[in-house]
Amino acid sequence: MLRAAGVLRYSPRMSHDYEYRGMLASAWDLLRGDTSQWPDRAFYRDVIARYGEPALDVGCGTGRLLLDYLACDIDVDGVDNSPEMLALSRKKALVLDLMPSVYEQQMEALDLPRRYRTIFVPSSSFLLLTDRADAEQAMQRFYQHLESGGVLVMPFMVIRRGNTPPGGEWSDWCKTGERERPADGALVRRWQRMKFDDVEQWEDTDDRYEVIVDDEIVATEEHRRSPAVRWYTQAQSLAIYDRAGFAAIHAVSEFTFDPAGPSDSIWTVFGTKP
Repeated sequence: MLRAAGVLRYSPRMSHDYEYRGMLASAWDLLRGDTSQWPDRAFYRDVIARYGEPALDVGCGTGRLLLDYLACDIDVDGVDNSPEMLALSRKKALVLDLMPSVYEQQMEALDLPRRYRTIFVPSSSFLLLTDRADAEQAMQRFYQHLESGGVLVMPFMVIRRGNTPPGGEWSDWCKTGERERPADGALVRRWQRMKFDDVEQWEDTDDRYEVIVDDEIVATEEHRRSPAVRWYTQAQSLAIYDRAGFAAIHAVSEFTFDPAGPSDSIWTVFGTKP
């Protein structure tokens, strides 16, 4: 953690290696707003109904899907590497009178006490594994934690788009969120810029958070992640399943059960453990 010119700066590589901390974590739910109509919510519920329980929510964060499914009596556990996000999840669970089983672990070091029929990794969280060896290891861990016949379901997305800056150059700052904090009425604002490495298929991100009271910025926090994510082509996403030993591998369009097309910017890959 660094302080410079009144700005609190976080780097995920400085101590325990997790990225979702500080205001990035505390403002997460606030800036996302109402997610009840997001299409992946019903999609993963349908996946669990098709392939069975128990289920595992990898990268469960503050419990957006985990708590919703638990409230529907679905047998689902959660895992995340951020203790701050998990603490927020537990706090929300208390309000809802739920008792989730959540674990603080890295994807690539997953070691849980039971096996699952369905493992899902929502919000393209798998892309946070920027090291290729870590990604391959995570796939092996997912495979090991599935029952025979169980399924791994993960969405992928196009990160590099035509309107992004040339590789190696930072984009301009863009305001990506602004909401009033219910607890005290302060305005929380987020700005972001990014740059890309087209060879390594990396995206770097720089997020700046501001807390504003009476039109005055009273707190600022910056989170630079370099690299932040590694992106995949559709072919590459299918190949990483194949190398891990999965069968019946296929991609669907966004959060549907229709086959993915070459122009899809979001696709979800299924793979079954034989």
